[in-house]
Amino acid sequence: MKLTTKELMEMIPHRHPFLLVDTIEELEPGVRAVGRKCVTYDEPFFAGHFPQEPVMPGVLQIEALAQTGAAAILSKPENKGKTAYFGGIRQAKFRQKVVPGDVLTLEVELVKVKGPVGVGKAVARNQEGKITAAGELTFMIG
Repeated sequence: MKLTTKELMEMIPHRHPFLLVDTIEELEPGVRAVGRKCVTYDEPFFAGHFPQEPVMPGVLQIEALAQTGAAAILSKPENKGKTAYFGGIRQAKFRQKVVPGDVLTLEVELVKVKGPVGVGKAVARNQEGKITAAGELTFMIG
């Protein structure tokens, strides 16, 4: 199952300039999601991070992963119309710079869900398959 940008925006509340996922390429409701983010030079954060050497902030890579994970959990019928809130991150690692022209593949696998709380294993990779960011995300459904 895939989601266009419009379909994704019907599921999660994020909008420009904070919608950090372009499409969902693979979706197994309640199990996993794979998103895509095409990083362009005109992203708002590049104006200040850093003007001489634009680099996507690591925290925004984590947010893009969280939005991808939200698609995975909110695609379950019983969660339709609800919001997934970011609860925490463990073991965050940033391994490669993300720069204009990169295409990120954002993969989140839900490894634990108990009631309204869950945990997802998250990995972002660039177009060369190199890991740019990874961590364990905690979320709550509200």
